[in-house]
Amino acid sequence: MSAAGTLPPDETRLGVGAPIQDTRGDKIALACIYTALALFCVSVLYPLVYVISASISNTHKVSAGEVWLWPVGFTLDAYKAIFDYKSIVTGFGNSVYYAVAGAVVATVLTLLAAYPLSRKGLPGKGLIMAAFVFTMMFSGGIIPTYLVVDQLGLLNTRWAMILPAALAVWNVIITRTYFMVTIPEELVEAGKVDGCSDFGFFWRVVLPLSKPIIAVNLLFYAVGQWNSFFNALIYLTNEHLFPLQVILRQILIQSKIDPSQMPDASKLLQLKELQQQLKYSLIVIGMIPPLLVYPFVQKHFVKGAMIGSLKG
Repeated sequence: MSAAGTLPPDETRLGVGAPIQDTRGDKIALACIYTALALFCVSVLYPLVYVISASISNTHKVSAGEVWLWPVGFTLDAYKAIFDYKSIVTGFGNSVYYAVAGAVVATVLTLLAAYPLSRKGLPGKGLIMAAFVFTMMFSGGIIPTYLVVDQLGLLNTRWAMILPAALAVWNVIITRTYFMVTIPEELVEAGKVDGCSDFGFFWRVVLPLSKPIIAVNLLFYAVGQWNSFFNALIYLTNEHLFPLQVILRQILIQSKIDPSQMPDASKLLQLKELQQQLKYSLIVIGMIPPLLVYPFVQKHFVKGAMIGSLKG
């Protein structure tokens, strides 16, 4: 660089420091990428906007197909009817309980399984990991699993929704990789030199450094529990234990409304008239908890998912 702050003649001829001009092919590629992203966003946002609009639109307008994007004939009757249908309120509470309790239990088990597998000194680590991976490809099947749950006395209990799905091998692999990348062996040896036990090191050092992967596990398990309904169909017959997803399935697929859930015949008739709209309002309510939780764990979630997905 010369004293005047300009490029030397040789560098000017070579184009050093000159702005890079996009070629015609680059512009076409960018246009195609932006178009594809725009179409993808529309395909994701339109059903969401339509469901919200249909849930607050007039029942007759929704049935007549007059609602395309924005609400027509604003009304909150569908949301008011939800509170008259007792099973929906109970199912919502059950789903919140299953999501929170299931996420906490599963995250604790995942951390306890993944950390020892991330350390070099664990005897038989390869064999244990192979056993974990084997369960990803092969399972006992529905009937043997049902018999195990039955023999453990978990049928028609809340534990039937928590324990069978308490550990995901894929989450164990991601968490193990995170520990291998962020907790070096030198740090473990330093802790031992200072007289720290394995459990003390895990509690005082590993957990404070593992907030991102903890957030990843909590979110994965909570969303999985929130959306789960198959285990409830198999293991639960007590309607007071049904999660919201089973109640929603009954309304969406079976079009079932239990008259015993309604206080009088007039409200039952009103709910039947709102049945189509009730489906949309239930979908909106089912989306709210994950949407509320994600912003609080987003920062840790992205970091934990990126580090944990690296090849260990």
